[in-house]
Amino acid sequence: MTESVRQPAPEVAPVNWAVTAVLGLTFLAAITVVPWYGIVHGYNGWSWLFFAIFLVLNGIGIGSGYHRLWSHRTYEAHPLLRAFLAVMGGMALQNSIIVWSARHRVHHRDVDDNDKDPYSIGRGFWFAHIGWMLKDYPSGEVDYSLVRDLEKDPIAAWQHRWYWTLVWVTNLAMPLLLGWLTGDMLGMFLLAGVLRLVLSHHVTFFINSLAHMWGRQPYTDENSARDQHFLALITYGEGYHNYHHMFQSDYRCGIRWWHLDINKWFISTCALLGLVKNRKRAPMIKVLRARVNMDFKRARQKLESSSASANWKELLEAEYAQFLETIRQWQQLQVERVQQGRQMLADRIGVETASLTARYRELETSLKLQHKRLALLTAQVM
Repeated sequence: MTESVRQPAPEVAPVNWAVTAVLGLTFLAAITVVPWYGIVHGYNGWSWLFFAIFLVLNGIGIGSGYHRLWSHRTYEAHPLLRAFLAVMGGMALQNSIIVWSARHRVHHRDVDDNDKDPYSIGRGFWFAHIGWMLKDYPSGEVDYSLVRDLEKDPIAAWQHRWYWTLVWVTNLAMPLLLGWLTGDMLGMFLLAGVLRLVLSHHVTFFINSLAHMWGRQPYTDENSARDQHFLALITYGEGYHNYHHMFQSDYRCGIRWWHLDINKWFISTCALLGLVKNRKRAPMIKVLRARVNMDFKRARQKLESSSASANWKELLEAEYAQFLETIRQWQQLQVERVQQGRQMLADRIGVETASLTARYRELETSLKLQHKRLALLTAQVM
């Protein structure tokens, strides 16, 4: 781990009473009024159905929309899908696309910097989870210069302009209308309105807090982000946070087919429907390089703290020399690919592209095998 997680001196900042009131009152209602109404009156099936639908759609609006589409520009979406994500993300009551993305881009740029990161985990779980919103800290100020591209986005600009109207319509008018149509206005409002909103809030908040405290760091330990399967499940895939901080331009957070990344599956489904294009992926060889590099780092740490013989250390150094050679060959392939792009003969380009692809795959296979060997080596060291 890095030494970036340090406790700062107490900071005086004015209370943001509007945010404190909304977060406090909705949470209080969720743990008191919601169960009371359920015990006394009960909720009908329609209320539970729309509660579940809106909860998932809010998670997708934030994860697929606010986060992966607008904050990181990891794919391009059809205007209809963009409008849908803007509405569902706005319903989650986490500020507009422009404001949310501005703060998130600062978080990635200055992650774990207690003076700049808006929700730095270095200031403690409470601060990263919710405390950063309850007061007007300087680190939370919105830098609009980071989102000039989004200010030019017609849908993001529209949502920013009409944000509070959208909030009232989706969080109050829509649940009440659905409740009137299904015979229980208050029950629908409490489940699909209040409880859904509180759970949606804390699902996102867990990414800023627990996802920087709990889990593994398979790709980098230069920041506090972690990968955790359970968090991925309840955050629609955002819990693979170590990977995301290392490869933030990738539209996926969970890169394995079995990784619980609902937002990845949603984006991929939309691509099949023609609503998404130009999905960005981190090159697999870069992913493997990061992973194997961490394997070496942990293996060295274990060897240094153990009574292993010199033979183990020699074996590790031999593996590391092979790793460096693989990376050197990959860098050479990068140079060749650039040179190939300048060639003018189409038939020759086709042949050499196939050759380069095969050589890339050989290097990827080499790194995968090395990852397995290092795991075995580390496991055998006492």
